[in-house]
Amino acid sequence: MAERNLDFDKVINRKNTRCLKYDFAVKRGKPADVLPLWVADMDFETSSYVEDALVERAKEGIFGYSEVQTPYFEIVANWMKTHHNWEIQEDWLIKTPGVVFALAMAVKAYTHPGDSVLIQLPVYYPFAEVIQDNGRKVVSNTLYQGEDNRYHIDFQDFEKKIVEENVKLFFLCNPHNPVGRVWSAEELEKLGDICVKHSVTVVSDEIHQDFVFKGKHQVFAGLKKEFQEISITCTSPSKTFNLASMMISNIFIPNPELRQKFQKQLDAAGISQLGVMGLVAVEAAYSKGEEWYQAMHTYVEANIAYTKEYVEKYLPGVKMTELEGTYLVWLDFRDTGLDVDELEDLIIHKAGLWLDSGKIFGKAGEGFQRINVACPRATLTEAMERIRKAL
Repeated sequence: MAERNLDFDKVINRKNTRCLKYDFAVKRGKPADVLPLWVADMDFETSSYVEDALVERAKEGIFGYSEVQTPYFEIVANWMKTHHNWEIQEDWLIKTPGVVFALAMAVKAYTHPGDSVLIQLPVYYPFAEVIQDNGRKVVSNTLYQGEDNRYHIDFQDFEKKIVEENVKLFFLCNPHNPVGRVWSAEELEKLGDICVKHSVTVVSDEIHQDFVFKGKHQVFAGLKKEFQEISITCTSPSKTFNLASMMISNIFIPNPELRQKFQKQLDAAGISQLGVMGLVAVEAAYSKGEEWYQAMHTYVEANIAYTKEYVEKYLPGVKMTELEGTYLVWLDFRDTGLDVDELEDLIIHKAGLWLDSGKIFGKAGEGFQRINVACPRATLTEAMERIRKAL
């Protein structure tokens, strides 16, 4: 049977489908008619193989407690080996209902209330939330923009913060959301060596690992044996195949002691089996979704190029940050002369768009907007033209 869902130009009406992206504007304080390009959720149908597997499972009609056997692991391991040259072992795997949930469990497992956890702002906002909500202190090794229109790590500051704040845990975002960096092996090695030196545990959020357009994704734990020993690697097909509502992520913890501490927190939270549909979707996506994935990747890459060209041509005062990974474009509006509130007003009320405002990613994100380009070209064009007219 061939893959059916390869028409990425097809505009699908997602309204009234219990869709967070399209159905909750008013509830989230936005006008009812905004065009949403905010949350990292693609407007594409997933692979038809995933669709068919879910339909077949639904037909069984019994939805009791479910769990997976070794073939599940083998399918996941094959994807990691093929795409990221990383060999994993079955006992490393712990499944959780999402990566953010895993981040929260890691905070509880590896730190005490009041401890410092290091992040690199501007970064995916739930990082700071799960740290603060669990009574820990957020410390930032803030990224800086280079002349090359890319973000970089201040390694001196990184080590200084670890020492001064007695940091126990570091949240690494690789590829980085929202700034679109795919960290090089050299950069990761520098970070990792500092973490090993100061006994810092690293939670590496690699959920966007399958969206790399420049450079190559390097699994942090795969670089050195010492890094493997201090790592919790968070992955999921939820971004790659648009399966966020399936509530499933694959977390790899090679160090038995770290794994045991993590598992203890899962037990304390009352998490045991996950939903059967998520398990079925993962197996179908990773074992049969390759053709869909490659076609989607090509389409998104073209959308990124289109956005860059459009910004340069038609949006004076706006700059698109060089994007190496993720499908989330980081737009810099600071040269338009608008302050943070004026920019919000322009995007929401004048352009009628719902984007992710840069300010939610921390102070370093003020003056920026994050736009999700994993949508049909017609939707993206409409959004760009709305910004152009509003400006």
